[in-house]
Amino acid sequence: MNARTDATVLQPSAASELVNQRWQQDILPALHQYIEVPAKSPSFDAQWATHGHIDTVLRQAADWVSAQKVPGLKLEILRLNAPDGSPRTPVLFFELPASDGAHGGAAPASGQTVLMYGHLDKQPEFTGWRNGLGPWTPRVLEDRLYGRGGADDGYAVYASIAALQAIQAQGAAHPRVVGLIETSEESGSFDLLPYVDALRPRLGDVGLVVCLDSGAGNYDQLWLTTSLRGMASGVLKVDVLTEGVHSGDASGVVPSSFRIMRQVLDRLEDSATGRLLPRNFHCEVPAERVQQAQATAAILGADAYQRFPWAHHDCGGATLVTLPMTQDPAEALLARTWRPTLSVTGAAGFPALQDAGNVLRPYTAFKLSLRLPPLVDAAQAVQDLKTLLEDNAPYQARVTFEPEGAASGWNAPEVQPWFEQALHASSQAYFGAPCGFIGQGGTIPLMNLLSLGFPKAQMMVCGVLGPKSNAHGPNEFLHLPFAKKLTAAVAEVIVRMP
Repeated sequence: MNARTDATVLQPSAASELVNQRWQQDILPALHQYIEVPAKSPSFDAQWATHGHIDTVLRQAADWVSAQKVPGLKLEILRLNAPDGSPRTPVLFFELPASDGAHGGAAPASGQTVLMYGHLDKQPEFTGWRNGLGPWTPRVLEDRLYGRGGADDGYAVYASIAALQAIQAQGAAHPRVVGLIETSEESGSFDLLPYVDALRPRLGDVGLVVCLDSGAGNYDQLWLTTSLRGMASGVLKVDVLTEGVHSGDASGVVPSSFRIMRQVLDRLEDSATGRLLPRNFHCEVPAERVQQAQATAAILGADAYQRFPWAHHDCGGATLVTLPMTQDPAEALLARTWRPTLSVTGAAGFPALQDAGNVLRPYTAFKLSLRLPPLVDAAQAVQDLKTLLEDNAPYQARVTFEPEGAASGWNAPEVQPWFEQALHASSQAYFGAPCGFIGQGGTIPLMNLLSLGFPKAQMMVCGVLGPKSNAHGPNEFLHLPFAKKLTAAVAEVIVRMP
């Protein structure tokens, strides 16, 4: 099957002009409104249904899409209940039939569908926002829109519609397009599968998935995500006492719950290097991914590891900066995409510093986030992790690991010739540089589901989370010039679908 003819390719300057106009006049105000709503994912807001924030942002998005009056587009909000009768997080679904171009060119002969994906739920606030910035306070500074969720992933539904508008404005032929915008992604997409099952007859023969929930190596070219790590998370707790006791009286007799915690974690991680010790948490890196990492390292150089907000301090007149675990750009790329890593993302059992007296604490609890290589089964990893941490506890302390989630990673299917040509052509047209290929360290549970459901589909997994955009953390921002170019590039790839 050949790529679409040049007659059906968009005129880049016209597409860019329309997309820029839509972003400035329509999308940016909508994203300001979106950021203001604390639509935290259910894992971070157990009362999400009562609070209504998720419903608010979903309704705002639906109203905005309807107001665009895209010819032929149908939209609806879907709501399902769980088996116990409780409401599932809602989704937004839209459908646009295939169309022959008004100015020449035939619709795709394959009759395949493009599936566009995004999500509207958000991570919690976090601390450390700079003065004048905040999670629910949208603000544009130097072409960056700050605020929680704008880049991850509130912009996706708006950019998707703008891409379709750019296609229709030029009268170009396009395939059938459906959109699925969910609201539980930041909680592991636990509600998504029932909707996919319910919608399966309406999704059609999906030949291209456009997922706008990923990252970018820089802001200078289009980036295709080639892999995603999986994740296993849970709470590890060490109990030694029923209540806190005077540390002067008990220390030396009562073992510290924190020290036991350190011993238990030593089974999992080499604290000197950060390497995870169990072999079953590792996998062999495919040769193609190693080659792509080397090619991307040649593009990014030291930016592969310098992109993060490293702490620095003065020492004897010299400024010292925290060192990365590796200064080899290719190894840095592989380490954050194909190596398992452990992060402690929360803790309990500790009083605030100002409240900390001379007390030996009764317990220590850590929230563990274990990032897994794309080819490691997350469900099995959780069970292995529980056994490893709980068995044979030091001092016969009560050590428990309560799993909270597991999502396997994803390795992209082989890129078909038409798709590779479309990616490079789109990147050259709107960025003036070829497409880059990069793995991502985050997790998008939907991707494995879509790969299994549509094994022949090409996966355009991309996004705006480039250097220092800091999704999930303080000062999260959306790089507006990049987002506009990405929107136009998505339109270009869609019309080139065979």
